[in-house]
Amino acid sequence: MKKIVNNIAFYVLYGVWYMLSLLPLWLHYCLAWLLYVLVAHVFHYRRRVIRRNLANAFPEKTDAERRKLELQFYRFFCDYIAESVKFATMSRRNVMKRMVFHGADEMVEILASGQDVALMLGHYGNWEWVTSLVLWMKDPHCGYGHIYHPLENQVFNRLFLSMRNRLGSQSVAMNDTLRFIHRHHSQGHCTEIGYISDQVPTWLNIHHWLTFLNQETPVFTGVERIARKYDQAVVYVDVKRVKRGYYEATFKVITRAPKAMDEFAITDAYFKMLEATIRREPQYWLWSHNRWKRTREEFDRNYVNIGGRVVARKQ
Repeated sequence: MKKIVNNIAFYVLYGVWYMLSLLPLWLHYCLAWLLYVLVAHVFHYRRRVIRRNLANAFPEKTDAERRKLELQFYRFFCDYIAESVKFATMSRRNVMKRMVFHGADEMVEILASGQDVALMLGHYGNWEWVTSLVLWMKDPHCGYGHIYHPLENQVFNRLFLSMRNRLGSQSVAMNDTLRFIHRHHSQGHCTEIGYISDQVPTWLNIHHWLTFLNQETPVFTGVERIARKYDQAVVYVDVKRVKRGYYEATFKVITRAPKAMDEFAITDAYFKMLEATIRREPQYWLWSHNRWKRTREEFDRNYVNIGGRVVARKQ
């Protein structure tokens, strides 16, 4: 019965989403402006988290400067929502005009050499549109994927998967990453996988801390472990918002020899590059995310790393 209800809910929601998506983008931006008024000035969506993050990341800025950034972020965030709705029915030609990738030929050459590519990016710009990278690739047999965290709500999870997968890239649950790679390797195909790596790791997945945006930060290190295991090229995707509704992404190779790099060097390089992107135009990063909710003090009090494995301390 639950499955039937979920199917009905999905098709109703998908139908509404699809019909809204058919509206012209300029009208979506008008609706985004109304949404901005609500989330920024009426409901104050996650304002406490946003202000704390901005204050900690930019202590050198005045309150007025941080307030300006806060409002700019709200404006962009509402645009991001509108663009994500529109993405469901955008033509391939329109997507490629609005989301341009510089250096795609180099990625094609790396894949043609037989080496996998691990793409590292952040919640910066419109990360939903980055899934259109598959349109710039030339090998139809290569496995193109992007890692995601499944949503608890099955209806919304299915909705977002249908949107993200429609151009040919495959949404891969984090726990299925190795299976995705193995499956394509067994077929003689290489893989190119995108990882949004600026999220908060669970306590048991914290193996490394670094300074990011002026704060001690626990970070995921799984990408570099996978890259070492499969000798993948690791590439940072530097996203820039050119103007409203237009983005550019530039590929910056971190390494093609991950096994030759020191432990955590790849992760450190990624966060250094991501911070440079954010500081260039801070309003386009996801400041509403509670990125620093786990502290080193709490970790040291409750957990210990034994031979590379994090376990809870005995109480």
